[in-house]
Amino acid sequence: MKRRAVILGGIGGALALGALLRPEDRGGVHSAYFTQLSAALDRGELATPTLVIDRQVMLENIATLSAHLRNRFDYRIVAKSLPSLPLLQATMEASGSRRLMLFHQPFINQVAATFTDADILLGKPMPVAAAANFYRDFKGGDFKPARQLRWLLDTPERLLEYRELADALEQDFQICIEIDVGLHRGGVNRDEQLVAMLEVIEASPRLRFSGFMGYEPHIVKIPVGSPATYRDRAMARYAHYLEVARGVLGERWPRDVPLNAGGSPTYQMYNEGDYPFNEIAAGSCLVKPSDFDLPTLADHRPASYIATPVLKRQEGVQLPGIDLGRLQSLWNTNRARTFFTYGGYWKAELESPQGLYYNGLYGRSTNQEMVNGSRSVNLLPGDWIFLRPTQSEFVFLQFGDIAVYDQGEIVARWPVLEQHSFCLTLQGAFISLTPFAAWRSLAYCLPTSRVGVVTGLSRWKKLKASPCITSMVFSSSCITGW
Repeated sequence: MKRRAVILGGIGGALALGALLRPEDRGGVHSAYFTQLSAALDRGELATPTLVIDRQVMLENIATLSAHLRNRFDYRIVAKSLPSLPLLQATMEASGSRRLMLFHQPFINQVAATFTDADILLGKPMPVAAAANFYRDFKGGDFKPARQLRWLLDTPERLLEYRELADALEQDFQICIEIDVGLHRGGVNRDEQLVAMLEVIEASPRLRFSGFMGYEPHIVKIPVGSPATYRDRAMARYAHYLEVARGVLGERWPRDVPLNAGGSPTYQMYNEGDYPFNEIAAGSCLVKPSDFDLPTLADHRPASYIATPVLKRQEGVQLPGIDLGRLQSLWNTNRARTFFTYGGYWKAELESPQGLYYNGLYGRSTNQEMVNGSRSVNLLPGDWIFLRPTQSEFVFLQFGDIAVYDQGEIVARWPVLEQHSFCLTLQGAFISLTPFAAWRSLAYCLPTSRVGVVTGLSRWKKLKASPCITSMVFSSSCITGW
């Protein structure tokens, strides 16, 4: 009897322990906010995965940013985080800034054609061929690249390439120098590098020094030490390079030159004190994807979501090839139901209704994504599931346009920026390029089936090619870009 009691006691203890360890029901229904957003999407007759921006929340975030800056710094809008011309327009109007930071050559052309009064700073060094492509695609107009476009360069070697391009195009270039203030992903990190670049700029009639960019948002995520300590170290490096540059240029130091720093994670760390820069760049904090859930952005709210319809609902979890689905749902009530969404595998996290989970055994899908939930999640086919992007720049571009939610309704559809630029093409013609230049042009193009002649100066050095007439039989159309 004692042995039986021990055994029964052990079983009872195990069952009790199992009950304690069994996951609780975490399922639920949409909050009032997402219920209203669902109804707005239905009234808007939307039926495919959609990127939604809450305009009122975004405007509140812009107001929050402006309140922190308090005219201490100029504000530069980071366009990669807001990759839509109407979205940029709304941000420019609400913030009062006409300063933009861009990271992709086709975007530069689109922005220059639309916002002719904008001041554009590149956020990363571009291959010189990308700069040549900008001028190839630039249609002229009121935007003046010589005054309004600032190329970001990081090494003396790249600067020499840009100098040759400027000479070949007979265009004046504004040159902003990237300085390494601690992130160590490139930029000037030695005095002699900076001096060499400034001397090249000074000696060129086509180049103009146009400030610094020092990027330091990493300081809030370093696992040891204080962000304030790393901020001070970064700013000391910034101040040092500024002193070196002033020593080289002396009285030739330009007036009102942009000295750029900051980012969404760090901009609030400069509310007090004196710092060597005069403008801050930020963008993601205005829509606040989940990667920006940081203490430094606690007063910003999420303003962007992915909405995707439920395609199918099943009771339980059925897995192909193995019969573990029932065991899963018996142990974990949060696996009691299965939903398949329209599309999936985005850089995003499940947001609403609460208690939805991806199934690690089933795997991920960009076509029909399986998610599981408890019986408390009462979604039906046609209902909406909401996800929160982890970042904005890549995710926004996946949806073609943005649904604008305002005062309980979908009030607009804003197209995103085009990621590609088209090569200039000629059919049945000859081009004045050396064979080498012509073949290099082809490397930037994806041919179609028709026969013709492609022009596209893949290397700016061939802009003034030899007069040798070369007949090349290529595709009559091509496309470049990401």
